[in-house]
Amino acid sequence: MTGNKPAEEWVPVRNITNGIITLDNGYMVAGVKVEPKNIFILDQQQRYNIINALRTFYNNIDYEFWLICAGRPVDINVYLATLQVQYNNSNNAEIRKLLIQDINKANMFMSTQTNAVDTEYYILFKEKRPEIIQKRLQNLISGLANCTLNGKQASNDDLRMLIDNFFNGAQKTEFGTVAS
Repeated sequence: MTGNKPAEEWVPVRNITNGIITLDNGYMVAGVKVEPKNIFILDQQQRYNIINALRTFYNNIDYEFWLICAGRPVDINVYLATLQVQYNNSNNAEIRKLLIQDINKANMFMSTQTNAVDTEYYILFKEKRPEIIQKRLQNLISGLANCTLNGKQASNDDLRMLIDNFFNGAQKTEFGTVAS
């Protein structure tokens, strides 16, 4: 029984550095964070083109990979504070009216929701050779760009969040690098 131990105590993670998870078995897990894009606001032909480009992109990946959708908790209080500062600094009645509407909507959202989350998207893969990892990362980023999507290498923070999300019920753990 694992009890309430954090994930890093039973998952074979040696460390997380430079956007790469190093596992005890010598494999490294890396990937790309994909910026979301709402294709439903585009016209039908643009949607069709993006979907076909993604189909081609995925079919050309010749190694095992994982598509991950993860919810990252968001502190809406920061957003509210920013709105309040803008409201206080504005002398324009129309802008103040719009800002107070946004503040009221955010407050209503907070009163009805327990957690606000951003959905993030990742493409992850494992490999033992660092040079192959870098090549795959660049190919994924380029392939996503061909689909009119933006991607960048997942950061250490992103990878820690994914581990927390899947193994600790999305509760953030405070830990340093696990030493071997």
